[in-house]
Amino acid sequence: MFESLATLSDRLSATGYFIDPVMTQVVFLAAKLQKPLLLEGPAGSGKTQLAISVAAAAGTHVERLQCYRGVTEEKAIGRFDEGLQRLYMEFSRGQHENWQAVQANLKGRDFFRPGPLMRALECDRPCVLLVDEIDKVDEGFEALLLEILSAWQLSIPEFGTVTAKSIPFVVLTSNEERRLGDPIRRRSLYVRVEHPTPARESEIIASRTPEADETFHREMAGIALSFRNYSLEKPPSVSEMIDFANALQLLGTDHVTEEHRDVLLPFLAKTEKDRRHLLLREGFKSLLDDGARFAQTLVLRGGSTS
Repeated sequence: MFESLATLSDRLSATGYFIDPVMTQVVFLAAKLQKPLLLEGPAGSGKTQLAISVAAAAGTHVERLQCYRGVTEEKAIGRFDEGLQRLYMEFSRGQHENWQAVQANLKGRDFFRPGPLMRALECDRPCVLLVDEIDKVDEGFEALLLEILSAWQLSIPEFGTVTAKSIPFVVLTSNEERRLGDPIRRRSLYVRVEHPTPARESEIIASRTPEADETFHREMAGIALSFRNYSLEKPPSVSEMIDFANALQLLGTDHVTEEHRDVLLPFLAKTEKDRRHLLLREGFKSLLDDGARFAQTLVLRGGSTS
């Protein structure tokens, strides 16, 4: 997908996704060795966005399997279109010698509606296959993925074996709701993904709010660290901090004060428990004070604080 490490680095930077040099090398090696990339870490730390950015950098598309409790094989692989089969039987009545001939046609590719796993294998050129939040499925469904991740094929009952036309770049993400099995881990390159450092988050927010100054970007990064250190039920993600920064810009201000609390809480407090904590007399103010100290540390250390 990428001719060289430098090409990957330049193209990822062009997408606006900030990634450190070590991670860039891991992505490059995963692409070259055709190894899945297992990204594990807290929600909102940028795991899904990495897959999207790699696809953009490669000039390809994402086939996304969004995992959830109860997701079925049909959702992941695909299923026969029964309505189309019935329509075919109606229009082809009397055109076949026997029922076996009809059955053979009904089980053909034209009647199968592929899911994201099958679509990824059938791409003429490599795509990015994103299996998002794999920790939400059980061990049985996890085992379903092993064939595609090792042999790059899918065995489908009543249809046959689908072999990859091209090898996708696979990204598996996990928010650690449960421990993934060792077979998945053996087949993957494992990367621990945390929220960005304040210095990196300041750069990310700067890329999304270029009209604001450095003081504003550092303040946003400081507030992000402050909120994540507050043991909220749902700490703010990077994307939520970008929304927060854009909201301030729309309000015509480049500094957060206590007076902004109520209008800005919907951006940062996403549960009733978190909202109640931040509505305490000193709750919001103390977080702003902590954020200001973190932002000042960024200045004193030249943006290298963590």
